[in-house]
Amino acid sequence: MKTLEELAAVRGQMQDDIALRTGGKANANKKVRSHILVCGGTGCTSSGSPAIREKFVSELAKHGLSEEVKVIQTGCFGLCSLGPVVIVYPEGSFYSRITIDDVEEIVTKHIAGGEVVERLLYHEAGNSEPTHSLSDTRFNKKQVRIALRNCGVIDPENINEYIGRGGYEAIGKILTSMTPAQVIETMKASGLRGRGGAGFPTGMKWEFASKSAGPIKYVCCNADEGDPGAFMDRSILEGDPHSVLEAMSIAAYAIGSNQGYIYIRAEYPIAVERLKIALKQAREYGMLGKNIFGTDFSFDIDIRLGAGAFVCGEETALMTSIEGNRGEPRPRPPFPAVKGLFEKPTILNNVETYANIPWIFTHGVEEFTKIGTERSKGTKVFALGGKIVNTGLVEVPMGITLREIIEDIGGGCPNGKKFKAAQTGGPSGGCIPASLIDTPIDYDNLSKIGAMMGSGGLIVMDEDNCMVDIAKFFLAFTVDESCGKCAPCRIGTKRLYQMLEKITSGNATLEDLDKMEELCNHIKASSLCALGQTAPNPVLSTLKYFRDEYVAHVVDKKCPAGVCKDLLAYKITDKCRGCTACARACPVNAITGKVKEQHVIDNAKCIKCGSCMSTCKFGAIIKE
Repeated sequence: MKTLEELAAVRGQMQDDIALRTGGKANANKKVRSHILVCGGTGCTSSGSPAIREKFVSELAKHGLSEEVKVIQTGCFGLCSLGPVVIVYPEGSFYSRITIDDVEEIVTKHIAGGEVVERLLYHEAGNSEPTHSLSDTRFNKKQVRIALRNCGVIDPENINEYIGRGGYEAIGKILTSMTPAQVIETMKASGLRGRGGAGFPTGMKWEFASKSAGPIKYVCCNADEGDPGAFMDRSILEGDPHSVLEAMSIAAYAIGSNQGYIYIRAEYPIAVERLKIALKQAREYGMLGKNIFGTDFSFDIDIRLGAGAFVCGEETALMTSIEGNRGEPRPRPPFPAVKGLFEKPTILNNVETYANIPWIFTHGVEEFTKIGTERSKGTKVFALGGKIVNTGLVEVPMGITLREIIEDIGGGCPNGKKFKAAQTGGPSGGCIPASLIDTPIDYDNLSKIGAMMGSGGLIVMDEDNCMVDIAKFFLAFTVDESCGKCAPCRIGTKRLYQMLEKITSGNATLEDLDKMEELCNHIKASSLCALGQTAPNPVLSTLKYFRDEYVAHVVDKKCPAGVCKDLLAYKITDKCRGCTACARACPVNAITGKVKEQHVIDNAKCIKCGSCMSTCKFGAIIKE
């Protein structure tokens, strides 16, 4: 494919297929009347969706329906907790938690018989009637999908389907009708800020690189998503890899680059494989390589696999790793736009940032800037996890409140538990307490309350979580992931973790809290890179909003949430029936008592494993 006309021809050929899945009107003369979309994201794949997809193919063949019905592998639909997910179009019937044994019934009743299998439809909490369509769920109502626009809609391993959704239209338009300077001005006008953490304006970053002298420049994509609980970038690459390739081509044209690199962690095998397929297809179609669309612009992309080091998410450490060296950060300035990969001017954006860019050029800056807030335009993708009913991937407009995300989209905390806090930004972020649940989510508001947007992990905690233990969890991760290059991070975070251990074991004093806060500020001020500079954030935010829990650990020698084992004791109340189940479950024989009489726990022997409490059917065992 060398011309825009050929691109338009492919798009025209795919319109009927795409229309079946997007509410449009398909050509009645076409043989294919139905599409069965099976989620091929990591979550559903781990639950057996590839076997389900193969079973659909074989069952359709048995019924002689292979020519009339297509089975399509897609990326993530979003509601990961309901996988494996299957959607049948044009009806849009949303089947959740499908097993291989359900396939025959769906084909027989729905596909062949025209009768929706209601028992397999999704039932939202509190709703006795099933929800027939994913778009009708409360989970989807407040979402606006730009970065995720193609995830769950197209086959990510078929470039024609991406083209059918407007793919490669933006780069074609740019190469034939815009100058690099106009591209940069468009990006600046869009207000798109980097979705990888700090939120630096994308257009400004590109402008710096374009003005840097030299014939060799690079475009890099950060797909080294390392935050615990984060899976936004992985899902985009699994469901829509071509959007990233197209965006990198746009960036390359804007700054004058001919070579790009995608740095992705090797733990993402599905994403890596689909990227390889997408790169092969893009080269075959002339979307990458020499003289793209017959112009004098040439650009290609290579993949570099990371070994899973969290520090390689930091831009200078990532570039050092691409160069074949140990992934350690470098001092800035000079910034990468001046001296980056192989000491050449380089721009680096993350996957989600790139995924927005083709949409901006095909739909226009005005449409993009209508979404979001004054200083935070567009949408943000979050990986919603933790103590939440609807675990999954969501894309919401900037400025939506935390309450709307947690209660309306996420469905609240399960089992009637009270929401306590949300951690945004992973180990680099901060905890937002329930008192600030109505905070609008954008870069500036999160910064004001001591949190940060980060790459998009959003971990929800309920009343059963200990905030001191949460801070210790994130700090333990940072200690393990520190590259060790600078002393404030290498030594400071370890010392900070030891102070938290002292608190959770009941051996700290109130003076230790002040020392810990002082150490946090020293680490923030003197660490070499963003990993060390933000490592104390979970500690500082929990000290600020949950200081009473720290004081309870120090003064009362109690963990209010009953999580910290060294401060925990189990007690058998008078509800005990003397059934002996707890005594039989105890691995250290710490429970004694006669049959049909109240039992007693010897806390000197108790190892606080909780086996007794989980075994008791009468609620007779409590934490003190």
